[in-house]
Amino acid sequence: MIFSSITFIYYFLPILLLIYFIVPSKYKNLVLLFFSLLFYFLGEPKYIIILILSCIINYYISKLIEKGKHKKLYLIIGLTYNILQLLIFKYTDFFISNINTIFKTNLNYLYLVMPIGISFFTFQAISYIVDVYNKKHKSADTLITFMTYLCLFPQLIAGPIVRYSNVEKELKSRTHTFDKTSEGIKRFIIGLSKKVLLANVLGEFSKSIITETVVSSWLKPISFTLQIYFDFSGYSDMAIGLGLIFGFRFLENFNYPLIASSITDFWRRWHISLSSWFRDYVYIPLGGNRVSKLKWIRNIFIVWFLTGFWHGDSWNFIIWGLYFGILLIIEKLFLGKYLEKTKIFKYIYTSIIVIISFLIFNSNSVSEIFISLKNMFFLNNIPFINNETIYYLKSYLVIFIISIISATPLLKNIIKKLSNTKFKNIINILEVITLITLLTITTAFLIDESFNPFLYFRF
Repeated sequence: MIFSSITFIYYFLPILLLIYFIVPSKYKNLVLLFFSLLFYFLGEPKYIIILILSCIINYYISKLIEKGKHKKLYLIIGLTYNILQLLIFKYTDFFISNINTIFKTNLNYLYLVMPIGISFFTFQAISYIVDVYNKKHKSADTLITFMTYLCLFPQLIAGPIVRYSNVEKELKSRTHTFDKTSEGIKRFIIGLSKKVLLANVLGEFSKSIITETVVSSWLKPISFTLQIYFDFSGYSDMAIGLGLIFGFRFLENFNYPLIASSITDFWRRWHISLSSWFRDYVYIPLGGNRVSKLKWIRNIFIVWFLTGFWHGDSWNFIIWGLYFGILLIIEKLFLGKYLEKTKIFKYIYTSIIVIISFLIFNSNSVSEIFISLKNMFFLNNIPFINNETIYYLKSYLVIFIISIISATPLLKNIIKKLSNTKFKNIINILEVITLITLLTITTAFLIDESFNPFLYFRF
């Protein structure tokens, strides 16, 4: 099940809300846990046992760590369990494929289906036991509390990656207010609209371009960049909105990354919970930048190799991660200080680099990456533009303009300024009307539309 579905919006969520707000406070975690497990079961019935086992094992590992005796051994056992679980279900066939290629063997593939959200709940479990080991917080008081944290359906299958310390107090006691609920509903509808009205349409456009021209070779990765941004940030908005409705305040996961002025700035704004996870649990433990320059470069390469590998069992993801790692090293060594002095070039540079990165991300093979790059930079004998490219560009021009504007804080800033003037009441009324309209249009799209993928669904 995904959030952008009629089943979730008009059946699952209303039933959950009705029961959740009826039961006494002491049973709210239990209700959330039951519906979170049901949510997962409806999407992945076969592998719900993996999620439950992960909860039980990590909970009791944390208790053993907290006792203090042999706590390093228990931490190693916990880390080994979590990492092996991820490697087995996500990367087994990738390893077999590469072994067969390198050693000319003929090992059989296992064709394991990857449990939904395993990358996210495994990383949350790792952060939890490491933080217990480092005494950043105590272990959860009960198994139910910990399971509610790890299985919480708003962020279960696609993040944000939530640290236990950020929701520890809310798991024990949280307040539900009209303001928080209305903020959550607003955030959910905005995220849903970004996903259905922008990401899905951009995805259709990206897939429909089959003509080979220089212009179409640029339009395809640009549309995919916008699609994956609205797809993933929209899902994060929905998760944060649902969290607010149920009394949790998750940290932001996106901060307008497509207006970044450098790649360093881009990764401060894109998938913030993932980049901060690698910083705190890989980069800093390796020594961060408090080591020799050679070791510092090694640390960056390790982090970005793992970042790419985390995204999927394919070489294009690893290349994508290392591509960013190399660029970040170049920026930190010398390019960054020159970029800061420019006013416009830094934004053009960052936009081109990001667009190319998602071309790599969306490619099926290394050869496809090079063919696409040659097409983009006039290195293949293809026309600059043709009638078919013009037709598609005209057909989707409006959605492109809306998407580009929506990827900036322009509308948000205008509304904020008007809200502080005499037009405040009018703005509030218009906001309600706009949200109802967006929900109505989105519902119509979901009823009528068959193209409704979620790109991060199985990451």
